[in-house]
Amino acid sequence: MGQKPPLHSDGEELDAFLGELEATEEVTKIAGWDSGFTNLNSALNGILPGLYLLIGPTSCGKTAFAKQLCDQVAMYNSVPAIFFTFTEQKKDLRIRTLARLSGLENREIRRGRSFVRHWYGVPKGADADELPPSWEKLLSEADEARGWLNLLYTIECQEKTNLREMEADILRIKEIKESDQVMVVIDDSQRLGPRDLPINARFPLVIEQLQELAMTLHVAMLATWTDLGREDSPNRPTPQEWGERVASADVVFVLENDMERTKTLTGPSRAITLHIVKNRRGEKATLPFDFHPSFSNFEEVTPDLAP
Repeated sequence: MGQKPPLHSDGEELDAFLGELEATEEVTKIAGWDSGFTNLNSALNGILPGLYLLIGPTSCGKTAFAKQLCDQVAMYNSVPAIFFTFTEQKKDLRIRTLARLSGLENREIRRGRSFVRHWYGVPKGADADELPPSWEKLLSEADEARGWLNLLYTIECQEKTNLREMEADILRIKEIKESDQVMVVIDDSQRLGPRDLPINARFPLVIEQLQELAMTLHVAMLATWTDLGREDSPNRPTPQEWGERVASADVVFVLENDMERTKTLTGPSRAITLHIVKNRRGEKATLPFDFHPSFSNFEEVTPDLAP
């Protein structure tokens, strides 16, 4: 065993700690990373190391939200980000990103350049920033994003992928990018844990292991977990009950479909509510979003912050 570092009291380390704070010259409104969502930043005080758990029913947009958050953390903070996926392919996740950036629908991008040019034509004489949705717009946005996309890693997990393998990948990317700061997303984390246990029984075990890994590696980790209960079931846990169930996570989000507000939106867009039901570093909140599935894009709307 390695030699343990000496113990110092808070008072002995006070001057050094104050020196760190005084040396911080950049003026910031939040302590952690910029999530790309203004209201979410305010509630969370930014993204900090620890475990963030995102719970929601199937098809409510968990993967789309997690992917957008992962992209935005890399883009706005210039830090490496890793997206572990059990069910989505790299191609599908990359199409989600390009759809959000270019304004082309996922299904149109999937059909390729010939279809897009046939459908939209080739724009003439427009600056790159003013291009309408088109294949040229997609190429322009992709090229502009190349810098932060070089910080982003998408890793397809196998059925038996476990946390030790994920830890090795995280450490390897930290070394490649020469960075201690990494954003990690694990989509469908309910696939981890003992396979002989039902998902509900795995829940506390997996969450505890994820929290331990996040703190050991000092990374910000967002894990999605699928609530398999029917949305209209009277026995389905409320968002607040989910918060009470999770002892380990630093922050617990619960995504819900807002059926009433969805009726006021046009097209295939959906109203989604993000409940922050546990937050060790800030306030609880209820944040409404508009979700546009065709473009894999979440947009914040006026929030209703909880006291």
